[in-house]
Amino acid sequence: MALQAAEATAESSWQAKAWLELDRPGSGGAGERVQHQAGARAPLKWLRATHHSDGSLELPLLHTAGGLVGGDRLELRVHSHNQARALLTSVAAQKVYGSVGRFRSQPQGRWAHQQLSFELDGHSWLDWMPQELVMYSGALLEQRIAVRLAEGASFLASDVVRLGRSSAGEDLGEGCWRSRLEISRRSGNSNRWELVDAVSLERTSLDGEHGMAGQPVFGTLVWIAPSTLDPASRAAVLAQARNSRAGLSGTMACGLLESGLIARYRGDSSQAARFWFTRIWSGVHRVCGHPAPPIPRVWPFQEQPLAAPPGGSS
Repeated sequence: MALQAAEATAESSWQAKAWLELDRPGSGGAGERVQHQAGARAPLKWLRATHHSDGSLELPLLHTAGGLVGGDRLELRVHSHNQARALLTSVAAQKVYGSVGRFRSQPQGRWAHQQLSFELDGHSWLDWMPQELVMYSGALLEQRIAVRLAEGASFLASDVVRLGRSSAGEDLGEGCWRSRLEISRRSGNSNRWELVDAVSLERTSLDGEHGMAGQPVFGTLVWIAPSTLDPASRAAVLAQARNSRAGLSGTMACGLLESGLIARYRGDSSQAARFWFTRIWSGVHRVCGHPAPPIPRVWPFQEQPLAAPPGGSS
């Protein structure tokens, strides 16, 4: 009966889409609000937008189905114009349920897919910071993120993945998480690559020191600046990212890109990864002369990622 139920679930996979257009058609002056148009097909749903004092937009995306199963496909397309500045996040952690060994017709499992596309024109700035992803044992997920930036546009994104439900004594098992991030910038009539980052985490990479070293949480933050950073700004961004590790558990490394920053987390705490990335995110905005962004209203209310750790500062 369980296998029959799983087969029925596989046949009724979700094909969900969401789209968003952002614009700030004026001069981008203080307090001038970002405008948006959005749409979604179940089980994706946009919640109410929030405007901050500087006019920037915060918009949460909800996945109402409660999790992904093999065969599900989620697609998100975002197009930002002029000087629009926005933060996109998710309402809760995303779950990906086990697939390997669950279907008689496909015992090797069925992949869930997530395709994210971001097009940033003008001098727009977009932050994509969803809450963490939880991979159940035997789960299969392939994620592809494509970002195209105009000259003067900026993009910051974070990804936190838990490989198995650690509290239940579970690891990823025979599952796999794959992600490919491609960021390019338009320059005249040509494109140049800012970053291509491909990661695959599965059984063979969970235990080795050059993989996850037995740790269940993996995270990446990437920031591509609006333009080439001057030496002082590069040094300030890197120093801030390194100092932000204070008081947090796990292995954390960061380094400069040609025009930005990349940070990696490996450890046992989703919260530590979130806190570190939130501090970097806030610091990047300050270095670029923007107000420190407020913590999104849909994030865990009891957490204070920007608070100074005991005995030191972040």
